[in-house]
Amino acid sequence: MNNALSTSLERAYTHCALLVQDNDKDRFLANLFVPATERPHVYALHAFSFEIARIRELVSEPMPGEIRHQWWRDALEGEARGGASANPVAAALIDTVDRFDLSRAALIALIDARGFDLYDSPMPDLSSLEGYGKNTSSVLFRLAGEILRGAPTARSPDPRVDAAAESAGLAYAFTGLIRAFAMHASRGQIYLPSDLLRRHGSSPEEVLGGKATPALLASFAEWRREARRHLADALPFVAILPEQLKPAFVPLALVEPYLKRTEKGGFDPFRTPIELPQWRRQWALWRGLPSLTST
Repeated sequence: MNNALSTSLERAYTHCALLVQDNDKDRFLANLFVPATERPHVYALHAFSFEIARIRELVSEPMPGEIRHQWWRDALEGEARGGASANPVAAALIDTVDRFDLSRAALIALIDARGFDLYDSPMPDLSSLEGYGKNTSSVLFRLAGEILRGAPTARSPDPRVDAAAESAGLAYAFTGLIRAFAMHASRGQIYLPSDLLRRHGSSPEEVLGGKATPALLASFAEWRREARRHLADALPFVAILPEQLKPAFVPLALVEPYLKRTEKGGFDPFRTPIELPQWRRQWALWRGLPSLTST
């Protein structure tokens, strides 16, 4: 690699780390537990996820968002490589994919799943939400684990990583969507599955009404239980992973503290911020890594 290219990539990776630091503080803090040699590559992965996730906020209607999604597909497939090199997130992501032989198909599936974000159709059922989580959050856990496993020549398939990543991604995705519920509802988006709402006598129309009715709160409580179920499924799988892979799963340490915030008296999913002070997040993450080692 010539010096100019090396300098350009270093700047691209630095840009990714700063982008995650400014816009996804939880993953930024969690990634500090990733070894320094792999950390820039995990930041590139998470910066890419942020870029795809924020497209809804940058467009006024779905079609421009679909065009942006297609640009990223082309970049990953090599059809926009010249243009991609000028985008620091794309440049760092493609370099990471090449270095670790990461699945382009998985990243394209993430883009495809995020197509749901561009529209205002409510999430139809829990199964659909799980599919969304598996193709977004679970992919990020799995590919971060692949990065920590090292160069592709030094690894063979490990089904434990896939099992841990699937449940971890669902727990983390459900918790993130619970936290973002009010923001999504304010712009007409509903990720709380319609079948959960109907089961408790609520509906997407009630969500858009902006009132925390008993039926809606009961639906929300079941959603929270589903997040905890996936967390409980994930932890035994994470516990048996090789030690070098466990830092990829440190973000799980924030799931339970956030969910507990939704159980406080007077909680209103439309008006109660589901936040933690940074010191609490850092403390939870610091305690979380040792807890992942217990079986």
